[in-house]
Amino acid sequence: MSELRQGVIACDGFNLQYRIEGEGRPVLVVGSALYYPRCFSGNLRRHLKLAFMDHRGFAPGNACADKTQYALPLLIDDIEHVRSELGLGQVVILGHSGHAFMALDYAKAYPQHVSHVVMLNVAPDYAPVGHAAAERYLEESVCPERKVLLAQNMAKLPAAIAAAPDKAFVTYCLLMGPKSWFDPAFDAAPLWDGVETNMAMFDHVWGEAFRDIDITKGLDALDKPVFLGLGRHDFLVPPPWLWESVRDRFRDLTIRVFERSGHAPFLEEPALFDAELLGWLAAR
Repeated sequence: MSELRQGVIACDGFNLQYRIEGEGRPVLVVGSALYYPRCFSGNLRRHLKLAFMDHRGFAPGNACADKTQYALPLLIDDIEHVRSELGLGQVVILGHSGHAFMALDYAKAYPQHVSHVVMLNVAPDYAPVGHAAAERYLEESVCPERKVLLAQNMAKLPAAIAAAPDKAFVTYCLLMGPKSWFDPAFDAAPLWDGVETNMAMFDHVWGEAFRDIDITKGLDALDKPVFLGLGRHDFLVPPPWLWESVRDRFRDLTIRVFERSGHAPFLEEPALFDAELLGWLAAR
């Protein structure tokens, strides 16, 4: 594989880390440049150049509490700044969970720099009605071990957040493991090692912007193929069938649901995920 490149790009006062691994078609992965490199397979790096980048919520040393600095258009422009600084040319833009909204918005804003869009483990929005559907989906699923572990973790959540409020996002993600993973007892702590988070950013973007987002705006002008990867056992986000209400608004949408995955099929079923993604890229 190609030589590792990593560093920091200054962007409007925020220091965004990046890490580039692999060779082939460039894929710009939005999120954390520490977390996500730990999640994708070595095999994928033999076919694709994976460029991982922070957004402002993961920027190290970020103490900014001004939510205006986390407006989605600013985050989208940051992606373009990083892409340009790294000289990546046209990219496959990839986002997982809430970062999938960023990936789609980036493709709408900068279509000339995008060949394909990959959205993973996300719902059409994060509105309350969708989260209520996710709760029903879990309640109606016959998975007693998962439910017991989740109840135990939820009992720990208030005290754990109170003990380290600056780490509330990571704490929440870890204790939501029974909702997140096919194996409800999976320990995701090593994935989060060293990852810094800014709670003002996550509270605003996940709690407000993604709650109110309308992904159908601008879809009529988007001519890029979109891959939507979902996990059958993903109880962290609203369930897959909510996509039925918007799927026909996409010009070219491919949906794949991974049967033995929760919130991260690229980590839980890497061989199948790699095959589906690479096959789709080759066909599109």
